[in-house]
Amino acid sequence: MGVRRRFILWDVDGTLVSAGPAARDAFDLAVAATVGRSPHGHGVEMSGKTDPQIAMEILAALELSEGEARGHLPVVLRSLEEELQTAADLVREHGRVMPGIGTLLPELHAAAGVVQSVLTGNLEANARLKVGTFGLHRWLDLDVGAYGSDDQDRSRLVPVALAKVRDRRGIRFEPGDVWVVGDTPLDLACARAGGARCLLVATGRFGFEELAGLGADAVLSDVTETGAVANLLLSDGEAGSEG
Repeated sequence: MGVRRRFILWDVDGTLVSAGPAARDAFDLAVAATVGRSPHGHGVEMSGKTDPQIAMEILAALELSEGEARGHLPVVLRSLEEELQTAADLVREHGRVMPGIGTLLPELHAAAGVVQSVLTGNLEANARLKVGTFGLHRWLDLDVGAYGSDDQDRSRLVPVALAKVRDRRGIRFEPGDVWVVGDTPLDLACARAGGARCLLVATGRFGFEELAGLGADAVLSDVTETGAVANLLLSDGEAGSEG
């Protein structure tokens, strides 16, 4: 029997780590530095979205036209990277690794035929900072990840990751070899758009019951049962939901 090949793509915020309030504050500071007005209290929900999408929605909340917002967007995104870099110590102080992740990632890393990376709405620089702050980069091939800086539309990111791992590592995975692991309905939509399987975990803003009815291949409260989760991600069988 051959080695089972898996390309496991982890969402970052709410799935691998919580970056604390510094991540949200960085958006407000970046927008304020660009347009000269604070967007405090904008009410934009960030879960599952790409950084460019979030920035555009915050700019829209300031009643800028779409054309004005798009003109400001590159500057906002550069400033966002700078603000988060400045806040790295705050991320370390107030953020945390999600339960089970610190054990599960190295366990999967040791499995033959497995490549782990990220699929995230974060800009690449910000994703690297968040996972690197907590030492998770050791188990992830971040050069083959898919980021909000690759495409503003999250639903197009699975093919981005597949192309990177093919071109940069010479490994050809089929969509059926891919698991997207995330904590929002948008992670599931992204996986389905790319023909991948999806594990949803209720470690972010959405509760288990909210996620359980969406039709993901599996839904878990968290990944603390690391052996069972590893078996799930390496298995060819049917999955399910477990609260």
